Amino acid sequence: MKPFFVLTDSERDLLYTVLDSVGKDPYEDYPAFALAVTDLVDRGDVPAFFTDVCTSIRKERESGFSDAHALRNCPIDAVIPVLDQEDPTLDKYKKKKTFVSEALLELFGQLVQTPLLAYSTRFRGDFFTDVIAINRYSGKQTGFSDGELVYHNERTAHPVRADFITLLGMRCPENEYVYTSFVDGRTLLEHLTEEQQEILRRPYFITPYDVFSKDNNDALTDSDRHAILENHHSFRYLDTHTKDAPGSPVEAKDAILALRNAIIWSDKVRHRLHDGDLFTFANQDGMHSRDKMEINDPAVARTRWLLKTYAFRDQAAADRHEHRWVDGIPGRVGD
Repeated sequence: MKPFFVLTDSERDLLYTVLDSVGKDPYEDYPAFALAVTDLVDRGDVPAFFTDVCTSIRKERESGFSDAHALRNCPIDAVIPVLDQEDPTLDKYKKKKTFVSEALLELFGQLVQTPLLAYSTRFRGDFFTDVIAINRYSGKQTGFSDGELVYHNERTAHPVRADFITLLGMRCPENEYVYTSFVDGRTLLEHLTEEQQEILRRPYFITPYDVFSKDNNDALTDSDRHAILENHHSFRYLDTHTKDAPGSPVEAKDAILALRNAIIWSDKVRHRLHDGDLFTFANQDGMHSRDKMEINDPAVARTRWLLKTYAFRDQAAADRHEHRWVDGIPGRVGD
């Protein structure tokens, strides 16, 4: 189930005004930016309707009711620049002069009590990253390609992985039908036997680092040996890439095949993001994909731009990685 919330135009405009008052640049000084958003909360400037929506999402996550939520008609920046897809992030630094969208994502993270996560080796350690096609990754299996993405968890090979991902539609061409699909980990378990689950819980598997990560750190090759299934229904898996590690029993390969079948058989949530849509979902307690359902103009479709944040489940989850903070900035880790 994907609970769906819709802001009225008047609610969107009121929240826009509040977020536009932050006055800090998240790409120059993220801690100051985050503190400015906290000040909005402390002063009582955040409209009650948005606080109520975030409280509902947090409670539904905690109760197990849903790990995927959508919020439509959110405020985004009044001017959304067209980015050069040779290096869209560098171009964003030059062209994007307001940060309403980033303030929305920061405020959402604070109100649902999920501290943000960033990687120091990516995009200068930014906490807000662009999901947009980069020319040199065309056709490759990365979020920065212009193609589809298999079911996966973000940063599968890395030791620190987000518990939640939030996407915000910045430019979503109306005539191009691209969907983000999500399958809940609990649903996957329904299609796996106890024996298969037990094999998946053992460190019989490895995952290659993605092409973008390796471009930023050429020392990366494969992950350490890891389990695919952790906790009750957390998965660590990149379809068609995660494989049985050398020396693992044949049952490991069979368990991967069973999981691939489970993904196919399981019910899914699919959401097509529009401009101003916020879609948030569990990264480890489920899997997600990118599906191109109908593309009418490939050149237009590849300009689709989402702003993304990674987040920890709660402050306690973030604190467990405190020893990894880079430059003393909470939430920023290395590879």
